[in-house]
Amino acid sequence: MTRPPRGIPFVLAGFLIAACSLWFPGAGFAASAVEGAPALSPRNASYRIQATLNPAEKELLGREVIVWRNIQQEATGEFWIHLYWNAWRNNHSTWMREDRLRGRSDRKDDLKPADWSYMEVDSIRLLTAGEEPDQGPGPGEELLGASRFVSPDDGNPEDRTVLVVSLPREVQPGETIRVEITWHARVPRTFARTGYRGEYYFMAQWFPKVGVFEAEGWNCHQFHAATEFFSDYGVYDVKLTLPAGFTVGATGTEQGSPTRVGEMVTHHFRQADVHDFAWVASPTAQVLEADFTSRELPDVAMRLILEPEHAAQAERYFAATRAALHFYGTWYGPYPYDHITIVDPAYGSGAGGMEYPTLFTGGTRLWNPVGGDSPESVTVHEAGHQFWYALVGNNEFEDAWLDEGLNTYSTLRTLDAAYGDRLLVRRYLQPPGSGRRQSGFFPMVFPGVKVDRWLDRVNRYRRSATSDNPSTPTYLYHPGSAGDITYSKTALWLATLERTLGWETMQPIMATYFQRFRFGHPAPDDFMAVAREVSGRDLDWFFDQVYRDDVSFDYAVDSVASFPVTLEGYGEGENGPVLIPEDDAGEEDPDDPSTVYRTEVVVRRLGGGVFPVDLLMVFEDDSTAHDSWDGAARWKLFVEERPAKLAYAVVDPEHKLMLDLNITNNSLLREPSDRLPAIKWSSKWMIWMQDLLWNFAFFS
Repeated sequence: MTRPPRGIPFVLAGFLIAACSLWFPGAGFAASAVEGAPALSPRNASYRIQATLNPAEKELLGREVIVWRNIQQEATGEFWIHLYWNAWRNNHSTWMREDRLRGRSDRKDDLKPADWSYMEVDSIRLLTAGEEPDQGPGPGEELLGASRFVSPDDGNPEDRTVLVVSLPREVQPGETIRVEITWHARVPRTFARTGYRGEYYFMAQWFPKVGVFEAEGWNCHQFHAATEFFSDYGVYDVKLTLPAGFTVGATGTEQGSPTRVGEMVTHHFRQADVHDFAWVASPTAQVLEADFTSRELPDVAMRLILEPEHAAQAERYFAATRAALHFYGTWYGPYPYDHITIVDPAYGSGAGGMEYPTLFTGGTRLWNPVGGDSPESVTVHEAGHQFWYALVGNNEFEDAWLDEGLNTYSTLRTLDAAYGDRLLVRRYLQPPGSGRRQSGFFPMVFPGVKVDRWLDRVNRYRRSATSDNPSTPTYLYHPGSAGDITYSKTALWLATLERTLGWETMQPIMATYFQRFRFGHPAPDDFMAVAREVSGRDLDWFFDQVYRDDVSFDYAVDSVASFPVTLEGYGEGENGPVLIPEDDAGEEDPDDPSTVYRTEVVVRRLGGGVFPVDLLMVFEDDSTAHDSWDGAARWKLFVEERPAKLAYAVVDPEHKLMLDLNITNNSLLREPSDRLPAIKWSSKWMIWMQDLLWNFAFFS
């Protein structure tokens, strides 16, 4: 690993080294950092970090001590480290290769020298007991020469996102080591919601981070385009030095007032029982504060780092965060920290809609009418990740659905409970080259048009319904379909499970899973085991289809008919079969109350998935008939005889099967109205004219 020709200026480097030498204490910092506070997590991967940002060169210089404890029953002779920013080192990295498969326009074909990034490790030292960091050559062993890059997922020799360090001796179960790492990095122009845009910085995955040592060995995946992260819990004690004039926010709480030396300001943040640390620096943002209070839940201080052009939406950010803390806390369990930071990202920064422990980024527009779910939806979702991701720390490389899917399901329930119906919002005057649906500047809200939030997820799921088996590790999904599977499909099958079992069973399933695996690393089987345990039912038939297979679901009413019950052909006579005269067969008399009609409804299973469904038949006299079917065969005939013809039939009338790919075929009229084609085309014509007149209005 060779330092690139262009490094951080000597004066800045000297300042950082001096600051580090004054700041780093000896062993035991993890305990002293939260002295007196009971541990909520294993705290087996703790960090003390000093980093300095040089905005002029877009470079970061850092030094960290990782205090790592082996909590497994096996020894290890290696130390695996993530270097995430090397994903944007060049176009041969695994992240860049996979990103092309997503079909995004982004800027991958128009990258400039200032866009690229790297993270270079300068030193790795295994500190001895009692040794102070940054003491120069001493008893601690320099291990940089014993390190190598590996690509455990795809064998890409040009990917440098995972570094393996060979240790001089094995770390035994229960043993703790301290590893000091110094590094320098170039800040990317925003990739994957981290980096800079102008003078705005959002810094995520910005430091060398140890992987997770499991019973089977090290779990330390390369950085993939469609996956996120996985790490152990610990204590973070971080000092960030950067020029004066920035508003700074970060994971945790700031310890005292910032200190200033010349033109440089140092901010000190600390947080225990988290598995990541992110921070933001904005030259234009303002800081607003509010509180979440509840009789049933602990109080939380909310801090909003808000760009000035969005000042009118501050209370909407706070209200949506309160909604998430209230409903998630009531349904699943309380948020355990006494603070949360909301970041309103700068325009064009590409940093919106992302979660980190005790901090998340929202996202809004200059004009956002009330009722359209923005910024409410992204705020509830990212605040909700404090529960599904920050507290229940599943492996996002392998099982992203365990946080994204559970959180999307919870987000939709929260939005429905807190805000009611979502209104249709259309945007006009789309900027040239944006290539994005609904990216226009000017919004128009349609108060009379309600948008079903769940149906929107069906539309997204439909795009990738059978593209990947959900039980496949997430990093092996096709990058273009990963989001549809992890977010939408999972949310829909969770909603299906709720509508099958009832909320009175689903809520304790979710709460038990949350409370049992808080500050842990659960796997899919853990969630399914809890569902079986709490419901008291064998649910393997369900999980085998929605998780272990890629089958699709589609039930349809194929045909309907009603006709008088008459006897034609041969009847039974005294001496055998007797042909019934045509005049005696009887004719339909709609006014005759004794006329009985036979109704036949054929329901088909068009998809590969099997699910029990109900059938509703509604007759012309407003009477109804209900039936049920296990859904296993390819089709089933339902028959009813009563003194009225069928009006229409509906399969799955309560829409329990949220995974049904095509709900338009779930119902069928016996006699379609002659007005339907006229309604269809007149509606389209009105929409065309409305769009035309609206756009003309802007130019008149």
